[in-house]
Amino acid sequence: MEAATALEVASGSTGKVKKASPTDADQPQTSPRKEAGSPIPQLLPPTEKHPKIWLLRALRQTYIRKAGDTVNLLIPFQGKPKLRAITHDGCTLDTSRVSVRNGEQDSILFIREAQHADSGRYQLRVQLGRLEATAATDILVIERPGPPQSIKLADVWGCSATLEWTPPRDTGITALLGYTVQKADSKSGLWFTVLERYHHTSCTVSNLIVGNFYAFRVFAENECETAPTTADLAHIQKAATVYRTEGFAQRDFSKAPKFTQPLADCTAVTGYDTQLFCCVRASPKPKIVWLKNKMDIQGNPKYRALTHLGICSLEIHKPGPFDGGIYTCKAVNPLGEASVDCRVDVKAPN
Repeated sequence: MEAATALEVASGSTGKVKKASPTDADQPQTSPRKEAGSPIPQLLPPTEKHPKIWLLRALRQTYIRKAGDTVNLLIPFQGKPKLRAITHDGCTLDTSRVSVRNGEQDSILFIREAQHADSGRYQLRVQLGRLEATAATDILVIERPGPPQSIKLADVWGCSATLEWTPPRDTGITALLGYTVQKADSKSGLWFTVLERYHHTSCTVSNLIVGNFYAFRVFAENECETAPTTADLAHIQKAATVYRTEGFAQRDFSKAPKFTQPLADCTAVTGYDTQLFCCVRASPKPKIVWLKNKMDIQGNPKYRALTHLGICSLEIHKPGPFDGGIYTCKAVNPLGEASVDCRVDVKAPN
């Protein structure tokens, strides 16, 4: 007891001395100087991260879709909130038509076939503990406008036709952008646009082809459109015309052989190949025969004869002293024959 009292007085502490335990013995010992000079570290309680909704740019203004289209909106957020709710004009969603999938960092609003009743303000509310965040977007579902009423063919004159109609009863929520007028030829059945964004209820279609029948239709434009077709066809009348076709005289291209380029006399060197050339024109294609001193040399391996596109050639392979003489090229077809000659001299090399 005296030792303990002396230790308390020396250290200036009035606390009780804690008895050492086996667990304390296993823990690392810190120096008394550090314990006396620095505060004991304490862990702060985790702070809650304020939830935040990242509203896409397309959802910061009115989101417009056509009736029957699919609505698939992804709304990401931060903070991993536990409570999420989406309301439509302050009311709960109709789960039979609208489905919501909630993930850890996003929510998906899905409508398979949008209708006009789905238009309105959608609000998403997320909550993390006592913290809460909300965001809202407006969705407008545009329906197809009704078709223009009482479309009719008012008049047809020359190469023009006049159409008249009345505005549709239902404009599909939004204002009309105008009318589109189309025409179709009864022969081809293809529709071609004549006018776009037209703001009147009558028009004249010009430059119609004489003798054709035309149908017309008119679209009322906003984002969706329908097009009624005229019941009557516009007939552009034409005068009766009789076309007389002249008989075609078949030209006869048959021709007897005729040499346009004759053979030229030449002097060959013993042991060096020599070629002879000439050109012939004939129809039908002629048969080419080569002669030497009026003797047929077809099939002789010393000579090679070629004919291509009327050009005839004869190659003499390594001529010798006895290969000189008069060479003849003869062309023959059913309409006649023609021939050309040349003289070939063979001399010894210098």
